[in-house]
Amino acid sequence: MTIKHHLNEKLLMSYAAGILPEAFNLVVATQMSISDEARARLASYEAIGGGILEETEKVEMSPNSLQDVFNKIKSAKTKFNAPKMVEGVFPEPLKKYAGKELGSVKWKNIGRGVKQSILKTDSDASARLLYIPAGTAMPNHSHNGLEMTLVLKGSFHDEKDLFKRGDIEIGDQDLHHKPTASNDGPCICLVASDASLKFKSIIPRLLQPFFKI
Repeated sequence: MTIKHHLNEKLLMSYAAGILPEAFNLVVATQMSISDEARARLASYEAIGGGILEETEKVEMSPNSLQDVFNKIKSAKTKFNAPKMVEGVFPEPLKKYAGKELGSVKWKNIGRGVKQSILKTDSDASARLLYIPAGTAMPNHSHNGLEMTLVLKGSFHDEKDLFKRGDIEIGDQDLHHKPTASNDGPCICLVASDASLKFKSIIPRLLQPFFKI
């Protein structure tokens, strides 16, 4: 499997540093479970970070340093160690949120055969699974913040490119698109976002509060 669309350097560095919201961490860890190349790129950033720490000038620690570290670990946002590549639709990090496989997902219909399942994460960003029937287009929209869309099964295309299993599309305020599932089968995606979408037409905007998108 060849993955064409990867995470950018900023997101990889943020993940390696442990400063991403839980929902974004989940997307990153899930792609790491699918892609050997993604894991190799992450390892290079973690190695750079380790090298920087070794070069940093040493300073005297306070008597409460150890307890402070434990407190920070306890309150830290969830970061995942990426497991080895797997063949199922749901890699291991996602199973902890969505269940072992598609049959265990509690879907909610949001119209035109499209279904979603909102996953429980911290409040800094939201994560959801999307099921889009073959050939179905999502409403035309742009973004108020950052959105990461990882393809788990099938594929979709928009004005930008074609995205297949393992590919990630990064959406921000500059991306205005109309994602459409390919005709060869349904598309299932893991989506994380830290702000609501900006829909072009009135009906999606009216339904937006009910579907929490």
